[in-house]
Amino acid sequence: MSFVPVAEDSDFPIQNLPYGVFSTPDNPRPRIGVAIGDQILDLSVIKHLFTGPVLSKHQDVFDQPALNSFMGLGQTAWREARESLQNLLSTSCARLRDDTDLRRRAFTAQASAAMHLPAAIGDYTDFYSSRQHATNVGIMFRGSENALMPNWLHLPVGYHGRASSVVVSGTPIRRPTGQMRPDDAKPPVFGPCKLLDMELEMAFFVGPGNNLGEPVPISRAHEHIFGMVLMNDWSARDIQKWEYVPLGPFLGKSFGTTISPWVVPMDALLPFAVPNPEQDPKPLPYLRHDRPYTFDINLSVSLKGEGMSQAATICRSNFKYMYWTMLQQLTHHSVNGCNLRPGDLLASGTISGPEPESFGSLLELSWRGTKAIDLGNGQTRKFLLDGDEVIITGALRTLAALGHPPAPPSVRLLKSSSCKTETRSPLNSRPPAPTTSFLSPCTWLLSGPHGSGCCSLCPFLVAHFSRHRVHQAHLCCGSRRAFLPC
Repeated sequence: MSFVPVAEDSDFPIQNLPYGVFSTPDNPRPRIGVAIGDQILDLSVIKHLFTGPVLSKHQDVFDQPALNSFMGLGQTAWREARESLQNLLSTSCARLRDDTDLRRRAFTAQASAAMHLPAAIGDYTDFYSSRQHATNVGIMFRGSENALMPNWLHLPVGYHGRASSVVVSGTPIRRPTGQMRPDDAKPPVFGPCKLLDMELEMAFFVGPGNNLGEPVPISRAHEHIFGMVLMNDWSARDIQKWEYVPLGPFLGKSFGTTISPWVVPMDALLPFAVPNPEQDPKPLPYLRHDRPYTFDINLSVSLKGEGMSQAATICRSNFKYMYWTMLQQLTHHSVNGCNLRPGDLLASGTISGPEPESFGSLLELSWRGTKAIDLGNGQTRKFLLDGDEVIITGALRTLAALGHPPAPPSVRLLKSSSCKTETRSPLNSRPPAPTTSFLSPCTWLLSGPHGSGCCSLCPFLVAHFSRHRVHQAHLCCGSRRAFLPC
């Protein structure tokens, strides 16, 4: 247990301890923190308490405005930090608990903090690792007999995304404009996107990098994965359809990619590891691994339109549906000698399951716009409309293991994250700036010249945007990791 009050249904128990970068009205300098209950522990204030063999020599990493330096230290430092934090926050340790002045300086209410990108993202790669999603899209555009391209079952397909437009929840984004060809019998036209979509994804941050020309073997890939976030890869389907041949996505994707601000370390997720999916044909030797490295993270998407009293669930999926694992993604990315760096972001691609209700994009749920998605009370959707809110949530369930007596309750459902999407702005005008003076900026707004737009928001930390109450995204999980004695 922690001496910091943590509500029974909190997404930030002591078993989670995700990392993020925050600032406050009285101190606008971005700094590294850890979420515990409804508080943020400022690691720059308590850096002198990291006295282990690695971090005692690198306390300055917690003075940085991003997590890159800490990510680059590697697994030994990450585990040392996690054990130290669980120790310092436990009820049995007096060092932080009983130092009133240090506690006053070290803790900040999450509701009064503004969240920033957790890392300086030098490069961003988006994979295409859900077999069901790839199959669905292939059927739509090429037919069922040619749904999967010949290479798909042999390697984790991916593309190099635009790192500069990866933003944290709370960042305004404009609806993109570009070329489209809605009628194949007519010339292309230029204008704002009309088929705006979201994509249910997760992503991981790279820890230590590799030297140029030196691939990362799959046996050591786990040493290079720092932690995970939720991601929404905004997609302009009409722009994407016209431009993607022959080199793949460009303007249909590069206008914005949003991630949640809290990075859950892999040690917090490992209790939820499940067996890897069966892969047939068997991958080439450099991609083979027996270590379970996919995770039982239940995900859902809900949509709430203007005038709706409550959101309607439109998708229930799970991260375990991914065909290619994160270890395979990282290894394949580096196999040609490509050098990865701390803070690089590697994303899963749209997460779709085997049933229609588990499809992770509106493109699939509406089957390329041929059928309406029923929201109840006469409301339907094919793609996002102005005023829509999209809520992405995740849940992790932990069970007591033999030999590990559980802390009550032994079975606990934890909400993992959520994001809302709102499309709202006045005609021909920029949207108003979010109010962030005292509350976390948790919205990203997409607006266009015709008052169309899209904004993602997420619950549990409250913020205001244009008089609409919104909430902040985060991923949480549980762990059975034992605490160190003080």
